[in-house]
Amino acid sequence: VQLQASGGGLVQAGGSLKLSCAVSGGTFSWHTIGWFRQAPGKERMFVGVTRWNDETPSYADSVKGRFTVSRDNAKNTVHLQMNSLKPEDTAVHYCAATRNIVEVTTERGYGSWGQGTLVTVSS
Repeated sequence: VQLQASGGGLVQAGGSLKLSCAVSGGTFSWHTIGWFRQAPGKERMFVGVTRWNDETPSYADSVKGRFTVSRDNAKNTVHLQMNSLKPEDTAVHYCAATRNIVEVTTERGYGSWGQGTLVTVSS
C-alpha cells in the first residue's frame, strides 16, 4: 500500500491540528494504520494506532487524552486529531500500514510508511 500524510503546520501551544493519512493500493479495511513521530535528534516513537479488527484505538501515554485516531473506511483515510498541543509534540509525524494486529506499537510491525508531515508547536 501507499500512504500520504498531510495536515502538518505551525501552531501555538494549546492549539489543535488534524493530520490525515490517505491510503491507496490495498484493501484499506484490512489494514492496521499507525501514527509515529520523530523529533529532531530522537528516535521515531509510537503515537497511536487503529487496528483493522478493533474499533478502539490505542495511544502512547504521552498523548492519551489529547490525541484521537479515527478511520474513515469509505474514504480510505485515517485522521489524527491533536488537541492541547505542547512544544514537545514538535516532530515529523508519519503514518504506517500493516496487516498485523499485534506488535503495532513498534516500527518493526509495519511494512509501509508515508513520507511524514511536520508539526511545529511554538511556546
